[in-house]
Amino acid sequence: MAMLFGVNFVAALVPVIVSRFIEPLKKIFTPIITGSVIALIGISLIKVSVINWCGGEKAEDFASMSNIALGAGTLGVIVLLSCAKNRWLRLSSVVVGIAVGCIAAGLSGQFHLHGLGDTLFRLPTLFPFGFQFNSAIFLPVALVSLVCILEAVGDLTANSLISQQSVDDCAFRNRLKGGILADGVSCMVAAMLCAFPNTTFAQNNGVIQMTGVASRYVGRYIGVILILLGLFPPVGELLRQIPAPVLGGATMVMFGCVVAAGIRIITQTPLSRRDVLIVGLAFGAGLGVESVPAFLSHFPPIVGDLFGSAATSGGLVAIALNLILPQEQAATKSLRSQDDRAESV
Repeated sequence: MAMLFGVNFVAALVPVIVSRFIEPLKKIFTPIITGSVIALIGISLIKVSVINWCGGEKAEDFASMSNIALGAGTLGVIVLLSCAKNRWLRLSSVVVGIAVGCIAAGLSGQFHLHGLGDTLFRLPTLFPFGFQFNSAIFLPVALVSLVCILEAVGDLTANSLISQQSVDDCAFRNRLKGGILADGVSCMVAAMLCAFPNTTFAQNNGVIQMTGVASRYVGRYIGVILILLGLFPPVGELLRQIPAPVLGGATMVMFGCVVAAGIRIITQTPLSRRDVLIVGLAFGAGLGVESVPAFLSHFPPIVGDLFGSAATSGGLVAIALNLILPQEQAATKSLRSQDDRAESV
């Protein structure tokens, strides 16, 4: 454990360093790449949402009608409140939906509160297992950290787009720098507290899309609240006991909004035939690996770590194609668009 968290701590320096060199990388993170990554993140998360909706992978009553009804009820409440004219109802749609789902689960016997622990307050200990480092283990973890940066760029781009901010100016690049830097710092803190590395989470973009609240001040307040709640173990235990179907129904809307945000980024500019080829192969690689994980079973473990998820495999394929395939000339694009219009006539 000491070596595991020690390596994670050092690997967290990778995004910290990369955050200072966003300018040279801006040609790599084009709208078709970031949009494809965001959409693939949302699609892969929808699978998690559906599994929770059915009760969780290890549930004995997996996909039972009671679980389906509970998740559907939670989803329905959130959708109805999101469409309400009252601003406060829209803002609280997710919280109210989860609360209604928990009440319904309790009335139907699907929600049972267990012991919340005897310790009401606890301060964390830094590196309780000690600190060790192994360079052989560090290399693959560092590579995975680089891949996570790709996902973070996609999430941060979607966040800016949903928040009605520009995604092609100096302010946006500064937001990318700050976001990736914060990712690295949070991973360092997580390693010190014996938690696994974390990264930006696309679900929050879905929350912004549904509530219309994108203020960074709200994020700061929530961050402070989460830190305080982390000092009280019973609160975390209470949240952990929320029924899986309730979480599945609630996250279905959010993850769907993430997919929509990715598609919006891809289509914000007209797509050339080259762009369509890149997007198509990125989705093919991402969804292919997600659908058939055994595809990578005979490759070295490091390949599985790099290409094991839809977002990373699709994103890496998109980046490679964007660097390899020749750019189309503007005149060629114009002639092709004229030919396409002529053919349609």
